[in-house]
Amino acid sequence: MSENKTKSNAESRPSEASFLAARIQSTIISNTLTAERWQEHITVKKTAAALEGTGIRVASFVDFPYGTMTSAGKAYEAARLVEDGAEEVDLMANVGFLLSGMEREYADDIGGVVRAAGRIPVKIILELPLLNAQQKVRAVALSIDAGIAYLKNASGGAVGVATPEQIRFLRELAPPNIRIKASGGIKTAQQVRALLAAGADLVGTSSAVEIIQEVVGGRLRESAVGPAQY
Repeated sequence: MSENKTKSNAESRPSEASFLAARIQSTIISNTLTAERWQEHITVKKTAAALEGTGIRVASFVDFPYGTMTSAGKAYEAARLVEDGAEEVDLMANVGFLLSGMEREYADDIGGVVRAAGRIPVKIILELPLLNAQQKVRAVALSIDAGIAYLKNASGGAVGVATPEQIRFLRELAPPNIRIKASGGIKTAQQVRALLAAGADLVGTSSAVEIIQEVVGGRLRESAVGPAQY
């Protein structure tokens, strides 16, 4: 019985790995990126060409990680990314606008990128750990009104580790047509499972390869989060 159960668990790992892999967006975002690593992670245009026909979607970001670029600059950058082959755009919100009570400017900043991206879905990075309860609700409402396709809890681990509570909060506020992306300090398969169970449609992490290896290998990794990183 024990042997059969072990065999069954081993056989189930590839299917779970495929399920999780389809919902993970593998990222590399760093302000210490060397020329060597840059060559390993090629530009949007080259990536889109390399992945054409594979079904793997190419995503990129605008104004990460501070969100303080001019609105015109954000819109221009989004349009160029789409022209180069990006199929999704992650946008850093101007959190300072929201903290200052400048809701119209906050929404207009987002709306300009949504219009520039055209048919390409835009994910708004809300930075929930930096907001109070009322600001979180307003950020969600203003972003949806501006036309975003995804709500994203935060930019990454430097802001805070993604939690199921954050994802449930977004899922409860968002209508069914708005999707949810989790991001921030996600390093283990168990974290991915918990975030998906809470309502996330996508999970962004720089540990995608290690997470899938963990599932396929059937081993647990340390759940502790190391130095803050995106």
